[in-house]
Amino acid sequence: MTDAVTAVRAPDQASAPGDETTSTGRRRAVFHPLRVESIRPLTADAIEVGFAVPPELADAFDYRPGQHIALRMTLDGDEVRRSYSLCRAPSSGAASPTLNVAIKRERGGAFSTWALEHLAPGDVLEVMSPDGHFTPHGRYERPARFAAIAAGSGITPVMALIEHHLGERPDDTFDLVYSNRTAVDAMFLDDLADLKDRYPARLAVHHVLTRERRPADLFSGRLDEERLEKLLTRVVPTDAIDEWFLCGPFELVERARAVLLRLGVEASAIRVELFSTGRPDENAGPRRPPVEAAPGEPVRTIAFRLDGTSGTVTTPVSAGETILAAALRTRGDVPFACAGGVCGTCRAVLREGTVDMAQNHALEPDELARGLILTCQSVPTSDTVSVDWDA
Repeated sequence: MTDAVTAVRAPDQASAPGDETTSTGRRRAVFHPLRVESIRPLTADAIEVGFAVPPELADAFDYRPGQHIALRMTLDGDEVRRSYSLCRAPSSGAASPTLNVAIKRERGGAFSTWALEHLAPGDVLEVMSPDGHFTPHGRYERPARFAAIAAGSGITPVMALIEHHLGERPDDTFDLVYSNRTAVDAMFLDDLADLKDRYPARLAVHHVLTRERRPADLFSGRLDEERLEKLLTRVVPTDAIDEWFLCGPFELVERARAVLLRLGVEASAIRVELFSTGRPDENAGPRRPPVEAAPGEPVRTIAFRLDGTSGTVTTPVSAGETILAAALRTRGDVPFACAGGVCGTCRAVLREGTVDMAQNHALEPDELARGLILTCQSVPTSDTVSVDWDA
């Protein structure tokens, strides 16, 4: 994954709509109204929200640990969508499962501020079916050892992973390096302590505080490359880990990945989830610039397939409009959540043409090779582009 502008061309094998070899096999992202069942304070600036899932929607909201959902509502007259990782392990066999997410107040975050100040049990929000692949890729017939490096709210999908693997696979182990400013800022602190008491030989938790002194200097201070390298050679030896999970702000995730690669960890063993890219416009939604083409002005034609039906829209070359923004002008149900190249909800197969993809923090190399693009970040560079959200 990268944040550089990427030129993407439709692969030959993806040229025929419906070609089974290029299908992603993922569930169609659909919103359903769900009732807030519970709200639990986590810190002064974070809450855990539980949604009740009625039995008739249990299959639609079945999920794997590490996946996320999107929430949608109208706030001050504008539609707002936010993506949140599920922070509890799936309820095995439950007729009426619950979905739990953690919402942390973000600076300037209108939705998170509203949620912490006004959201209450009984409220109803639109919730998208789970998506994402921040999940183990290996199929282990033997005990597996996992490790995670998380910072701040990056702990949320890791909580689900830890609960699932320690609860459902009795021989797996998990190592966690968890960074926060101070102890009172740490989300799920008591939950992690309870898990440690329950699985003392299988869970190791290493708290790193950036603005509070700990007894050992190694666990006090910013997780820079030097401290990360010491932790990953002295505390969590990389050669003992099957898969790594990195979740948090962009800079920390990229730094941790660079150290792991330098220490010999295979790229295929590293899973990445971002909660913030650091871009000021990352939650602004799809850009919708003026789309009126001047007489004689060159345009791009975007053909798309969604829910079994086809559509076409044109966009002026000068507008630099993304495929997602253009398609939303004719189909309001085009799937997206963050619109910042992070969650991957808007991904589709590029069947024909070429695009420039500005940001990509969600697609893996094998998905790019199969022709997947993030439509929220992809601007057409050929006269005709065809994308398939059904693939």
